[in-house]
Amino acid sequence: MTGEAAEKVREYIGAAKAANTRRAYQSDWHHFASWCEVNGVEPLRAEPQTVALYLASLADSHRASTLTRRLSSITKAFQTAGLGSPASLEHAVVGETLKGIRRVKGIAPVTKAPLLTDDIRKVLAALPADLSGVRDRALILVGFAGGFRRSELAEIDVRDLRERSEGLTIRVRRSKTDPEAEGRNVAIPFGESEETCPVRAVAAWREAAAIVEGPLFRGVTRQGHASQSRLHPDSIGQIIKRMVAEAGFDPASYAGHSLRAGMATQASMNGASELAIMRQTGHRSVAMVRRYIREGSLFRDNPAARLGL
Repeated sequence: MTGEAAEKVREYIGAAKAANTRRAYQSDWHHFASWCEVNGVEPLRAEPQTVALYLASLADSHRASTLTRRLSSITKAFQTAGLGSPASLEHAVVGETLKGIRRVKGIAPVTKAPLLTDDIRKVLAALPADLSGVRDRALILVGFAGGFRRSELAEIDVRDLRERSEGLTIRVRRSKTDPEAEGRNVAIPFGESEETCPVRAVAAWREAAAIVEGPLFRGVTRQGHASQSRLHPDSIGQIIKRMVAEAGFDPASYAGHSLRAGMATQASMNGASELAIMRQTGHRSVAMVRRYIREGSLFRDNPAARLGL
């Protein structure tokens, strides 16, 4: 194999995993290697017992899901070095240690509160009338109506928008559950009220910021002008937290995911089917959508309401 061909192979192998996944692998391995060095163990000579001790040392400060990911990262590092992994769950001491941690510490995920329709109205009412307020109105309404992830909102370009008589379609070119960029179209219908209509909000933002091409959601300078740079997904999370805080909500309970969770929960409460919700949000897992549906249906057809209390 020529040097050029070998380099191409390395590029394609590197592209097999998303950048965030590769960074997570690297961060996890660095953490494990540092722990080994502190405890007098050469990382690539670690035994299954070593990995079990590592898991136990993190049990009080890390979620079981994080520990599971750490095992995958350690395994990937050993595979890259051409070695058998001591982090495999096939090793009884590793598998049983993780199982015990999951049983003792629990596996319930730490989730952020969903923003429902009434919450969205309160947040909108607290927005300022300046350019950032116009942008944030469009951001929160599109994020809520589309059930978008922060990363999906950040990647929307003007070229991805298509005006329809019923509203707007947005082309999601790539997402967490679509790493090969098959893409999907998300329909954003006109809202019943002008104040809460995501389609009108996008038009108002584009007009106010004079956006004709490039990123849809951008930063706003201190001088009150739209920048040329798209918002980073982390910035979108911070904007959501700021908006809910200004509306009187506890920002610690909310994040960018609150829009996506809120859309699925509210749609379920209003009678939307699992299939319809998944088509809008792009979820591939029925189990995840059903978690929102269970939350949204707690008070619908609740037997406690028939107790005559």
